[in-house]
Amino acid sequence: MPPTQAESVIKNIIREIGQECATHGEIASETVVAFMVKAVVLDPSNGFNMDRTLIKSDVQKLVKLCVARLLDSKNPSLDTIKMQVYFDMNYTSREDFLEEHHRVLESRLGAISREITDNRACAREELESLYRKIVSYVLLRSGLGSPTDIKIVREATVPAILHEAIPTTTQHIDSQLQIAQDQAFRYTAILEKVSKNPLMTKELEPYMLKEALYNIRQYEIFLQTVLSDIITCAQEVEMMIKQLAAQLEQLKMIVKSKTAVPTSQVFPIFIALASLWMSFQDETVLISVLSNLTTNLELFLGTHELLFPEKVIHGLLDDVTVKSDMARIKEHMDERVHLPDFRKMDWFFPETTANFDKLLIQYRGFCGYTFASTDGLLLPGNPSIGILKHKEKYYTFSTRDAAYSFAENPERYINLIKEKAKKNAELIQLLELHQQFETLIPYSQMRDVDKHYIKPITKCENSTQTDTHILPPTTVRSYEWNEWELRRQAIKLANLRQKMTRSVQTDLSHMRRENSSQVYPLKEVGTQSKRDGNSGVPRPQIFIAGLRGGQTKTTHGVKVNLTRAVDET
Repeated sequence: MPPTQAESVIKNIIREIGQECATHGEIASETVVAFMVKAVVLDPSNGFNMDRTLIKSDVQKLVKLCVARLLDSKNPSLDTIKMQVYFDMNYTSREDFLEEHHRVLESRLGAISREITDNRACAREELESLYRKIVSYVLLRSGLGSPTDIKIVREATVPAILHEAIPTTTQHIDSQLQIAQDQAFRYTAILEKVSKNPLMTKELEPYMLKEALYNIRQYEIFLQTVLSDIITCAQEVEMMIKQLAAQLEQLKMIVKSKTAVPTSQVFPIFIALASLWMSFQDETVLISVLSNLTTNLELFLGTHELLFPEKVIHGLLDDVTVKSDMARIKEHMDERVHLPDFRKMDWFFPETTANFDKLLIQYRGFCGYTFASTDGLLLPGNPSIGILKHKEKYYTFSTRDAAYSFAENPERYINLIKEKAKKNAELIQLLELHQQFETLIPYSQMRDVDKHYIKPITKCENSTQTDTHILPPTTVRSYEWNEWELRRQAIKLANLRQKMTRSVQTDLSHMRRENSSQVYPLKEVGTQSKRDGNSGVPRPQIFIAGLRGGQTKTTHGVKVNLTRAVDET
């Protein structure tokens, strides 16, 4: 099937699924539907063959399965997919957001900016109209509010707003992150209990506990991403506040009590202050967008209260110790992989690798062996045990035994994880498996594709010795450094003694000729004459005081004679 025809068929399938969901009262965006179509086709239990063209019965089956999954309101997996799509559609990097924000702002203000710059007002009414346009442009540009509201036409304290907004937003995200992590720790403890007691598997199957764990872990990862951006905003704001204070202090030093200041001294400071002010407003908008994004992510956590009320959770947590990720890492902190056990594999440790913390760990740092061997349990990997390098990728493990088991046959566990991701499509983004499924790369991970090529910088003691003379010595006997000898050889080669020399001077070259002249220096001659005598007399010094005025409106000049007497000189 040609590409254009295949795209048309896919669009028709997506449109049909969206219409079918709408008839049942569920509004699904085209992006969510497209992701669900891909998830259903990838799932091997659905029996779709990717190597052949879909026939009519296949299309009907695909539409039916997609609609059924999209209408399942009590499915944490669906909420996770919606959360991932929402975050991918609304989140962008700091640089891209500010660039797009400036572009949109300039496009909106382009018309009024041209009206101001092209204005040739002369009359009083025209100048007043121009003034109102300038005020409107400043208000719209600054984002203070509507220029029609007289209360808005005032100065706004943007740094003060940021001082309040950043801590408030950070505290809210920290609290939400703590709640999500506590819930993830409890789910993990219950799943560990189930893995040790297979009889509980059938009891918990209707609860979809693993899907709920994936949902809360994805929420946690998104919160950490947003929190990292807000911390960056806080750092930028602190730096800009220091710059603002320095610029204002410099402006005060220049102006002081002067009645007139040269524009060349103050205008650069005004421009710098305007730039800082716009940067403050950019940070304000960015904080607002990130705060709204965090609030909307909470909407995709509704199934937890329905499926896992507190009574059910407390019953499942009997005789179970809930451990945090840090507690699990500390339990196995002293375990290390012994390098002599792996002659043909590369292992990296903190003390031997300079960029240890910058290596991009597979599966977002979760233990791949535990996930594959327990059919989907997520446990944090411990880098201190050792980071395994396999086919230019890096893996961490929760225990040393897990590291040894995975290293015996890495491809087996990698394939198991890939097959598990086909059944649960939300794992593709959660575990960053976009290389295995290149058609489902989200925007938030496309920026990190180049990080896969980060190589570890190992540290070791080494020494080298360099020979004094690597190459054999070569002596050029014909080399001559004396310029007069070179001149003699040149004359000899030119054979100028038997030639006639002519010179030509043109209008363009006559100014370049070398001219020289000889002069005799003047003699120093002096004569003696009579000496002049003088005497000092007082210089008249008369001033007029009171020209600047005083407390009275009328100016009175007073003539003051400060000339000293003759006997005082």
